[in-house]
Amino acid sequence: MYERLSDIIKAVGQPKVLLIGDFMLDHYVYGNIDRISPEAPVMVLNVEERQEQPGGAGSVAMDLAVMDAEVACLGIVGNDAGGERLRQMLTDTGRINVEGLLPVENRPTTLKQRIIGLAQHRHRQQLMRIDEEDSTPINPQIQKQLRIYLEKLIQWCDVVCLEDYNKGVLCDDFCRLVIDLASQAGKKTIVDPAAVDTYHRYDGVWLIKPNRRELALATGLEIDGQKSCNLAARTLAHNHNLTNIVVTLDKQGAYLYQREKDTGELIPTRPRSVYDVTGAGDVVLAVLGLLTGGQYKNIDPPSVNEMVCLANVAGGLEVERFGCVGLSCQELLDELALQRRGKTGKLRNLDALLHDLQWHRQQKLKIVFTNGCFDILHPGHINLLSFAKEQGDILIVAINSDSSVRTLKGESRPILKQQDRAALLSALEAVDYVIFFDELEPLHLIQKIVPDVLVKGSDWTGAVVGQEWVESHGGKIVLMPLVKGRSTTNIINQVIESYNNGHAKNE
Repeated sequence: MYERLSDIIKAVGQPKVLLIGDFMLDHYVYGNIDRISPEAPVMVLNVEERQEQPGGAGSVAMDLAVMDAEVACLGIVGNDAGGERLRQMLTDTGRINVEGLLPVENRPTTLKQRIIGLAQHRHRQQLMRIDEEDSTPINPQIQKQLRIYLEKLIQWCDVVCLEDYNKGVLCDDFCRLVIDLASQAGKKTIVDPAAVDTYHRYDGVWLIKPNRRELALATGLEIDGQKSCNLAARTLAHNHNLTNIVVTLDKQGAYLYQREKDTGELIPTRPRSVYDVTGAGDVVLAVLGLLTGGQYKNIDPPSVNEMVCLANVAGGLEVERFGCVGLSCQELLDELALQRRGKTGKLRNLDALLHDLQWHRQQKLKIVFTNGCFDILHPGHINLLSFAKEQGDILIVAINSDSSVRTLKGESRPILKQQDRAALLSALEAVDYVIFFDELEPLHLIQKIVPDVLVKGSDWTGAVVGQEWVESHGGKIVLMPLVKGRSTTNIINQVIESYNNGHAKNE
């Protein structure tokens, strides 16, 4: 199964996705809480940092862009500074067309401001969300302007995705127009629905992905197990002519109902440490849109079941991160490779790792970094990693990629491929994150990560790579005493010698 899913990701190409819906601006305010206000019984937040990123349909667009899709946005923003920033952030990806994202007078850009506190310098939590929005349905004049772009883009795209937060763009009239035009053009439509009690605006779509609460609201049925989920999904599908329904069920995975087969099945997901559910639904929609619009020149297109399996993987990765962080196709491939080997959850690319480290630093946790080839994990490695973990709170292990190991050790190395080495390291309790690097030395990673502690074995000769950079930023270098003779090269030589001796005796 994992090989097939990997082949699907490799063959998906760069589909053209028309994304329609409610585009928002997410603003995060981070700070520490260490006292109560003398003015009122409320906490005082000392602001340390602010961040902005696209939210709502904007988050889906960013996810699609990271996965190398071409995206055209259709919707509205306010004719204000927030709208300008949102359009610019989307444009800066180089893969997102915002011509159809229209600035509208006398209507603010939807803004969600989240206040994130770090209580006692330990636990990050969302304290409050402040919304600024106008959710009234867009008027006929705006609908007419959007239709001009819609009629052009619907011919251009491979798939149509609707992200509805009930903020006025996908009102009943315009939503019906989009779905009808997509049907006439032979394009599949995927909807992430709003929490509304009627789905008539979505009648006839190819796939819809409500969560448990949204499905219960739309059908009036309580969802408390697979049987009730099947009944609710079947009811919704037949009442609204829906081809496929994917019900997201948090840690339980997703329930897929296909009306043509009149069958449903639970597609489980791997249990994960949930840091933040923000953006998980967005990335699921992005993956479903990407796969539905994929090109698949040399393989059979994926089934809906396979699409949901991959969307589950992406959603699971997203909840392990704080905030909305895009997932690349390579990250999905890496995760599938680790799942095939039974070890998951710790491998990161650089952008995702830096995002996670930002959270850890706000918790005042000490970051430790070490690196190596780690080809054939042995007791010497275990001692090094255990020692490194003792030097701080979060241990990052950077491992040379296969091509890098070949350059360093010769064409016969590595013995174990990089995914196998990452799986073994991920299984160790001492290791918090694993990351690959292609260079011979990890200086670039060290400069980006800026660890508090850089750990190397004491057999290292000369200056430790990155030492000057780490020390200049207030960090330190720690050398671990090594036990003589414990190295991968020695193990390989011993195996060769043992083989040769045995072969000589047989002769």
